[in-house]
Amino acid sequence: MSEAPADVPRPAAPIRITGRLFLDPAEIQESFIRAGGPGGQHVNTTATAVQLRFDVRGSPSLPDDVRRRLERLAGSRLTREGVLVLQAQSHRSQKRNREEALARLVELVRAAARPPVPRKPTKPTRASKRRRLEHKKKHGALKALRRSPPD
Repeated sequence: MSEAPADVPRPAAPIRITGRLFLDPAEIQESFIRAGGPGGQHVNTTATAVQLRFDVRGSPSLPDDVRRRLERLAGSRLTREGVLVLQAQSHRSQKRNREEALARLVELVRAAARPPVPRKPTKPTRASKRRRLEHKKKHGALKALRRSPPD
């Protein structure tokens, strides 16, 4: 059997992302799987790796703009159905892997909650315009030297 039951206690309080944005712990599903890699006999008998699932598209906690940015940030970790899947298996204990997976989810949602900084259009400086024109003149003169002389 590769998965353990997902009936583990969850934090009862909402998970704080920003000052106004909170996630309901009931929206997060966890399953425990066997971790790969070295570890001896212990790793072959216990399911310490955590697979955390969060339905981005179906979440009532996320505003539309945060949802769109989160879908873009999630990349290949997002399924076609819009479910974000995170795996944590770097620790030997289930508890620490759960904490790491939850921290990664919070950090990802926090990054999506930050609105992008709008680009301020700038004008080229007078000096850069002058340099550009000088370069064009030099380049044109060089090309003129390559031409064959008139008959």
